[in-house]
Amino acid sequence: MNKTQDLDFFIECKDFTVSGKKFQLLHDDQLEMLITTPKPNDSDLGMYYQSEDYISHTDSKRSLFEKLYHIVKTYSLNKKITLITKLNRNTGELLDIGAGTGDFLALAQKKGWRTKGIEPNDHAKKLAKQKGVDLESESNKFDSEQFDIITMWHVLEHISGLENQIKELNRLLKPGGHIVVAVPNFKSYDAQYYKSFWAAYDVPRHLWHFSKKAIRILFENEGLYLEKTLPMRFDSFYVSLLSEKYKTGKMNFFKAFWIGLRSNIKGRQTQEFSSHIYILKK
Repeated sequence: MNKTQDLDFFIECKDFTVSGKKFQLLHDDQLEMLITTPKPNDSDLGMYYQSEDYISHTDSKRSLFEKLYHIVKTYSLNKKITLITKLNRNTGELLDIGAGTGDFLALAQKKGWRTKGIEPNDHAKKLAKQKGVDLESESNKFDSEQFDIITMWHVLEHISGLENQIKELNRLLKPGGHIVVAVPNFKSYDAQYYKSFWAAYDVPRHLWHFSKKAIRILFENEGLYLEKTLPMRFDSFYVSLLSEKYKTGKMNFFKAFWIGLRSNIKGRQTQEFSSHIYILKK
C-alpha cells in the first residue's frame, strides 16, 4: 500500500459512536480503497469500542432497532452456516476471527463443526463463554493448527496490521481451504447517498474501506485467490437506519428502508452492494 502522504483526500467523517472526533479518509488509487487517518495507536484503539451502542460486543435488546438487529442476525447466522458447509462439502475445522459474543460459533458447534475462535474484547468473550464458546485473544495460540474454513464477518476492516493479517490467514488455512471475508463496500449506492454520514465508515474503528479490486489484489499478493463475491442485502437496511440516525438524529425507518431497498436495486445493476462476502481459496 502507498504511504498516506501519497494518497488523495476523499471525505471527512465523524466518530458518531464514542468520541465525536473527526477523521479523514484517503484514497489509494492503485488498490481502490480508503484509509482512515490519523490511524489511532494500537494501545488507544480499545477506547473507541467502549460503548453499549457497539452492538457486536453486546447482546443488548434495549430498543426496537436492537431487537430487529437480533431477528435479522438469527436468519443471517443460518445462512452463514449453510454457506460454509457448501464450501467445505461437509463440516470440518472452522476458525472464526473476531467472533464477538460467539453466536456464529455456538450455532456451528450445534451443526457439527469443530470450532475455534479469536476475540480480543474481554466483555464479548465473557458473553461467548456463557454460550459454551471459549475464545482466544490471538491467533498465535494456533501455532500447530490449520483450518478448512476461516471466517471474518465484518472484521478485516478493524485489523491494524492488514498485510500481516492476510499472511497469518494464509498460514492458518489448509491447502484447498477457504477464507470467507465480509466487509462494507464504499462504492455502494447507500454510501454515495449518505456520504460522511454513512454508518459503515464507522471511523476510527474501521481503519480500511475496501473495494472488490482491493480485496482481490491484497489476497492475491499472498497466494489466496478470489473465487466468488456475494451480496449482503440486509446490510443496506441496517446501515441506512444508523446513517439516518447520524444524519437527522432519528432512525426514520421508512426513509431508511427506501434507501436500503434502492441500494439493493442499484446493486443488481452495478454489482456494488452495501456489503460483500468474498470467498477466497488457497
